[in-house]
Amino acid sequence: MRRPPFLTVLIATAALALAGCSASTSGESSSNGQSDTVAASGATGDAFPVTIQHVYGSTTIERKPERVATVAWGNGEVPLALGVVPVGMAKVTWGDDDDDGVLPWVEDKLAELDAPTPVLFDETDGIDFEAVADTQPDVILAAYSGLTQDDYDKLSKIAPTIAYPEVAWGTSYEDMIRMDSQAIGLGDEGDALIDQLHAQVDTALDAHPELKDAKVLFSYIDPSDLSQIGFYTSNDTRPGFLESLGMPTPTVVEEESATTSEFYATVSAEQADRFSDVDVFVTYGDPDGDLVAQLQADPLLSKIPAIKEGHIAVLQDSTPLAASANPSPLSIPWGIDQYFDLLAGALDK
Repeated sequence: MRRPPFLTVLIATAALALAGCSASTSGESSSNGQSDTVAASGATGDAFPVTIQHVYGSTTIERKPERVATVAWGNGEVPLALGVVPVGMAKVTWGDDDDDGVLPWVEDKLAELDAPTPVLFDETDGIDFEAVADTQPDVILAAYSGLTQDDYDKLSKIAPTIAYPEVAWGTSYEDMIRMDSQAIGLGDEGDALIDQLHAQVDTALDAHPELKDAKVLFSYIDPSDLSQIGFYTSNDTRPGFLESLGMPTPTVVEEESATTSEFYATVSAEQADRFSDVDVFVTYGDPDGDLVAQLQADPLLSKIPAIKEGHIAVLQDSTPLAASANPSPLSIPWGIDQYFDLLAGALDK
């Protein structure tokens, strides 16, 4: 279940050393709420030991970690945002603007902290367990991930590991911050970071009040096959982020999300009428290409009002802005204004 934010695009086109330690599995699933996600053992706040619930049970961390490793997309941003440089984190292969394996907002934070780039784990073919073990971590953060049970078990033999709370790749950035920050003894600072990010997002949205009532569909439309419309369900963090702001959900997304735990769905173009209440389509592609013209020329897709009127926001594929549409602790202050500008521009067309 490795599904970094970029990998769904590839799928849509047919294609992201201490044995045992203190991790334990109870077999109980947890919710995404803070009260159920984090439970301190006989203490409050950031006192240790701390026990964190997740999809594979619970993980107890006995003492404040000094060496923090992270795997999967985005988790490395949590300690960095709180001033802690990981010993290792996932290498980025999508959205990177200079091919150094690090997103620009992470580069900015490392420069601010006057810190070298951590060891980068190449996860192209799955988690590199040997590379993770070589960093000798005290804890491994993966609250936003798609760790399998086998992945979790192997990582837990290296160090206490924090898996995702309930849905693979469905953890909100708030819950990622809550879980990962508690695991490194910075829960209060994590809560303060969430408040700060909420304020930044609210300010950016206030600059575009027309978006607050807009039904935005986060889609992937393959220009080589216009017979179906692919889109992300509420189980994915991109539409989930917009929904968390109180923005309304298109009917087709509500309907499909109610029947699946998957992050992505496809509907035949013959059912174009199901998209009649969509105000803005967001998709990946080339903004300077002819995608919009192609969609408007299609006899079925052109029946959708948003497409007919050109209300289509195209995120340049494999760019930092496209990556920032999947919100994370450091990408929000870097790109939220640009993102909302793009959505509002499409709505105003």
